[in-house]
Amino acid sequence: MADPASYRPKPGEIPTNPGVYRFIDPHGRVVYVGKAKNLRARLNSYFTSVHQLHPKTFAMVHAASSVEWTVVGSELEAIQLEYTWIKQHTPRFNIMYRDDKSYPYLAVTMNEKYPRVQVMRGDKKPGVKYFGPFHPAKAIRETVDTMLRVFPVRSCSPGVFRRAEASGRPCLLGYIDKCAAPCVGNISAEDHRELAQEFVDVMAGRPGPHMRRIEARMKEAVAELRFEDAARHRDDLEALRRVFERNAVVLSEDTESDIFAFAQDELEASAQVFHIRQGRIRGQRGWISEKVEEIDDAGLVEQLLLQVYGSIPDTERIPQEILVPALPENYQELTTWLSQLRGARVRIRVPQRGDKAALLGTVQENAEQALTLHKARRSSDITTRSAALRELQEALDLAEPLMRIECFDISHTSGTNVVASMVVLEDGLPKKKDYRRFSIRGEAARDDTSAMRDVITRRFSRYLKELEQATDPVPEASAEGGTDTVIESTVVDRESAKFAYPPSLVVVDGGQPQVNAARSALDAIGLPDMPVVGLAKRLEEVWLPEDDFPLVLPRSSEALYMLQRIRDEAHRFAIAYHRSSRSKQMTASALDDVPGLGPKRRAAVVAHFGSVANLRAATPEQVAEVPGIGLDTARSILEHLTKTTDEAGAGPVES
Repeated sequence: MADPASYRPKPGEIPTNPGVYRFIDPHGRVVYVGKAKNLRARLNSYFTSVHQLHPKTFAMVHAASSVEWTVVGSELEAIQLEYTWIKQHTPRFNIMYRDDKSYPYLAVTMNEKYPRVQVMRGDKKPGVKYFGPFHPAKAIRETVDTMLRVFPVRSCSPGVFRRAEASGRPCLLGYIDKCAAPCVGNISAEDHRELAQEFVDVMAGRPGPHMRRIEARMKEAVAELRFEDAARHRDDLEALRRVFERNAVVLSEDTESDIFAFAQDELEASAQVFHIRQGRIRGQRGWISEKVEEIDDAGLVEQLLLQVYGSIPDTERIPQEILVPALPENYQELTTWLSQLRGARVRIRVPQRGDKAALLGTVQENAEQALTLHKARRSSDITTRSAALRELQEALDLAEPLMRIECFDISHTSGTNVVASMVVLEDGLPKKKDYRRFSIRGEAARDDTSAMRDVITRRFSRYLKELEQATDPVPEASAEGGTDTVIESTVVDRESAKFAYPPSLVVVDGGQPQVNAARSALDAIGLPDMPVVGLAKRLEEVWLPEDDFPLVLPRSSEALYMLQRIRDEAHRFAIAYHRSSRSKQMTASALDDVPGLGPKRRAAVVAHFGSVANLRAATPEQVAEVPGIGLDTARSILEHLTKTTDEAGAGPVES
């Protein structure tokens, strides 16, 4: 831990202008980003009474080794720059709101040729229309099922779509009229996109025009004595009404608001939001965040609005009114920023009385219950993880806490398709965005120890290379347009580097040979102090380099359980990659001996059909649709597959 006095700026060095500052650790990672009206006053507060700081602020200033700042021309610029850097660096000590559960969204992939309706979770993608979040998931699945009756948009996966397209037969949803079946040409791409747009309009809360059009069709069918068609239109109308009657009207129908409320204690904060559209509660969402310093509701509002709306993929989803329990000090700048994102006026205000104030109280109650539930669920888990990390550190006699653990595993089939995986635990939790996969080829693939030596060398050679690049100073240009920007020192973006952050411990799947191979690789590239252990599957022993006897942890040990968990995760990740590589090779190898079929055209056939079974089921004309494949070559491919099947006496093999 660094002494804050060792990097405290000298008196008079810090300007009194508004700006954004960054605390950076010895590895070059930005650990905290903040903004201030007066940089000198704010930064001096971190150094004058260090022992009186909030516990996490105390930990932050000791984890950092330097502080840097940028002067900006206005508070609006400070808001934009702070948000940009928080998103870019994801600082460890900033308040980062994370969903307290994974909420499902209804998504319509308008960025595809044939838009698809699906219920999904996770990261948002550009060009996709999202509705929600919804809770519980059963509710949105029922809504989708009802909506597909009226708007039969494609909802199948890409694999199902391609198979139906290749076979010329729609899937089950196409037969029961819950899909317009664009895969077989029952509807054109343009008409299907128009159908998807109608689906989007209705889900966005604009069902009126579509309901009136269906009602007109129903009356027209009755007038022409087409009673079956009229009954179908009647059922469609009833289905749409059911979708919109599930949400009770809580405010006037012209109300479009997001209502935020918070609950907090000395360590964590809970945030909840109700999404009100057309006066109805269309969705609910919650977040839990660890607090770095003492912060009131106004500060929580500012941070949450920056993170929720700054990364929203579809800015038209920003409502015209945002209701909060307290106004941030710079709410006017926030209002301007949100209005620019939305392209129309946005208001931030605190409801004082009436239905909106009552609804804010309901959101507040939800936030309090969510924080209570989170505390109850996480207390034992946090305690267990901390105990496991501490126990493992003591068992291995390591000086540094195990903030990051990386585990490596090798997977192959009789020495073929050799691959490796790297999985990561940070603070005892998986960090999946840092997972990596490696293909092992050549001499390195001859056995497990050679493969382990190769992957360890590649991973940490990249680390050393990026570490060397990160130490090179890069000048940063000043801002244009008359705004004076002063940058005290250069920020190096270590977060964007794939391997720039070293682990506290390296774990390999295997016994003494694999551990020694990893140790020799680290020694060869100049990292002799990097701790390495191995976990052997047979007796779950922990092997240390050059030791003749393993370290045996108790079966009830939380440290052993954590090692087993990361080892099993690495094995799962490696197996998944190995199966993918093997499947591709099996499909390609079935075409190796086709006369006149070279590597490029063979790859095109594999990419088009995906498996040998699909290829065998295709007609010569369908194979000839692959770019570069003529009808004669298509016949040769199918004849070759038929011949090899007859000789082997076996059925088709899926890739």
